[in-house]
Amino acid sequence: MRKVGYIYDPIYLKHNTGESHPENHKRLLSIQKYVEPLEKDLVLIKPRKATARDVALVHDFYYPQEIMDLCSAGGTNLDPDTVCSVYSYEVALYAVGAGLEAIDKIKEGVVERVFCAVRPPGHHAEYSKAMGFCIFNNIAITARYAQQKGFKKVFIIDFDAHHGNGTQKAFYNDDTVFYFSTHQYPFYPGTGPEDERGIGKGYGYNYNIPLPAGTGDEVYISIYNEKLPKLIDDFKPDIILVSAGYDLHKDDPLAYLEVSTEGIGEIVSSILNSANIPFLFILEGGYNLEALGKSVSLTIEKMLTV
Repeated sequence: MRKVGYIYDPIYLKHNTGESHPENHKRLLSIQKYVEPLEKDLVLIKPRKATARDVALVHDFYYPQEIMDLCSAGGTNLDPDTVCSVYSYEVALYAVGAGLEAIDKIKEGVVERVFCAVRPPGHHAEYSKAMGFCIFNNIAITARYAQQKGFKKVFIIDFDAHHGNGTQKAFYNDDTVFYFSTHQYPFYPGTGPEDERGIGKGYGYNYNIPLPAGTGDEVYISIYNEKLPKLIDDFKPDIILVSAGYDLHKDDPLAYLEVSTEGIGEIVSSILNSANIPFLFILEGGYNLEALGKSVSLTIEKMLTV
C-alpha cells in the first residue's frame, strides 16, 4: 500500500459563502464523512498558513493585501460568483498552505502522494483577480513552490468540468510547467479551446481538450488512457499535480457532463499509472455533496492501491 497523505482542517469551514452558495462548507463535511473510514490507512497532515510572499509566487505582490483589507472590512463579493467573508483571507492562506506542506512532506519522504481537501478552490484565480469561487490559485502557487524545492519539471492535470484559466495564464509562457486540461466547452469561463497552446518558449506546453456537454465515461477514459500518458512520458516531469474538480460527475448541478463515479475512478487510475513519481491532488470543484464525497473517497482508495 502506498504512503498517502491527507490534508484537511476545520479552518476551511470558516470561509462563509452562505448556505445557498454552491461552494459552501457542506462540501468538505461530506468529503470528511466518506473519507473517515480510510483515515487509518492515511498519514493525516495539518496544513500550514501560507504567507503573502508565498502567494506572490504567482499573484501580484499587492493582491493579498487587497483581499485582506476587504475581508477585514466585513467581506464582499469579489465577482458575481466569488464571496469573501471575514475569515476568507486566513482560510485562503491555509488552502495555499496545504499544497506547500504537502510538497515538504513529499520531499522529506514522509509520503509519496497527497490529497488536499481544501476550500476555497483555486484554478480560476488570476494574477490579480479572484473569480469562479477562487481567491488564490492554490495549485499554481504549489507548482512554483515545488520547483523551489527541487521538482524542476511540473505536470499539472486539471479534470474539473470548468477550464482552469488562471492556471493556464500562470504558465502560458513557461516550458517547465506543462498544463493539461479536459473540460466542458464552450462553458464558463470561456477559455480552453484546442488552439490555446502557449506562447514563446511555452508553446506546446499547454494542452486543452475541450469537450461538449454530455461527454461521458467512454470518451474521458480513452483520453486519460491513450493521450495523457504519452504527453507525460515526453515531458518527463519530476512531480504531477492534479486539479481535482469533481463537477464532471453526471449528478453535478453546475455542469453538463456525464461521467460516473466509476469513470472518475478510472480517470484517477490512469493518472496514477502514468508515471512512477510523486502525485499531489488538490480539490477544486464538485457540488453534488454525495457524488463529491464518494468520488473523493474513491480517488484516495486509488491513491493507496494503484
